[in-house]
Amino acid sequence: MEQNSKKVNGYPKKLLVVRLSAIGDVAMTVPAIWSLVKNHPDVQVTFVSQGFARDIVNQIPGVLFVEANTKGRHKGLLGIWRLFTDLRKIDRYDALADLHNVIRSQILRNLFLLSGLKKISVINKGRSEKRKLVRLKNKRLVPLKTTLERYMDVLLRLGYTINDEFDYLFREARLPENITIHLGYKDKRWIGIAPFAKHKGKIYPLDKMERVVEILSASKTNQIILIGGGGKEQEILEGWEKKYPNTISIARKYSILNELKIISNLDVMVCMDSANMHFASLVNTPVVSIWGATHPYAGFYGWKQNPTSAVQVDLYCRPCSIYGNKPCFRKDYACLNRIEPEVVVNKINTVIDRFNRI
Repeated sequence: MEQNSKKVNGYPKKLLVVRLSAIGDVAMTVPAIWSLVKNHPDVQVTFVSQGFARDIVNQIPGVLFVEANTKGRHKGLLGIWRLFTDLRKIDRYDALADLHNVIRSQILRNLFLLSGLKKISVINKGRSEKRKLVRLKNKRLVPLKTTLERYMDVLLRLGYTINDEFDYLFREARLPENITIHLGYKDKRWIGIAPFAKHKGKIYPLDKMERVVEILSASKTNQIILIGGGGKEQEILEGWEKKYPNTISIARKYSILNELKIISNLDVMVCMDSANMHFASLVNTPVVSIWGATHPYAGFYGWKQNPTSAVQVDLYCRPCSIYGNKPCFRKDYACLNRIEPEVVVNKINTVIDRFNRI
């Protein structure tokens, strides 16, 4: 859907970008927004998202980040009205790019439309194509347009010049002293392992991933850095840290910005179809990604990541879900359980050797 995105008097000079969740999807916007500001330094971009996105968006030069507190001030219908009025106090925008296209962003953009903002461009998520990709019968297993390309399309329709010249935010960033003391100096192969995702259909069985950690940690040339969130994730990773040598958990220890800096120093990131894949892509770190119910063809593969570095098995039912949130109709999650730890370890070693970053 697009509302009056016809180019009038050149491109808009004041752009409001809306992408309220999730953090991995926000990370995927970076190459597109980076390209916009690089090609149009006279454009003021205001990016509205939840607070967790601040550290990512702030890495794009010249972009103003505005927090949408969807659990507080901006919660519910009244909260969307407050967000609208808050944004109107900040600036008078020439255009709005809705990179989310959900009920909350639809209401917000229609409030701007009613206020007189005519140039509004909205992402086409390709829902019909994605349904054909994940259906069990007559599956249409073909690569779809990537999410980043869909973001770029939104901006192109507003008259901006957008390209794929973005490379990375930073590479092997210098780590703060406290992190260096914690992780040690980089005299080993740093292997990041982020074993969690939002939905079960995307999580490699933890007993198998623990076996990957066990194999890799046995080598004195490896330093395993475990990455995850709080609660149960933190508990599991700290348990592995105690159990295996050459293994350190950074779960809930650092800000997203410092996690990005750590990831930029890795020789490889091992993860699911999750935000960490996109974090690694933004800082030019090669990824070994493990795929279950979802599939790279849906358009969520990491920016400029090597397609051969994805670990997956071919099944007639794959993919069965775009987001990994559907229960396995087979009941056995064969797409994940049939991947042996040794296969993952071999892929990790292959990727490290390929990049020769030791």
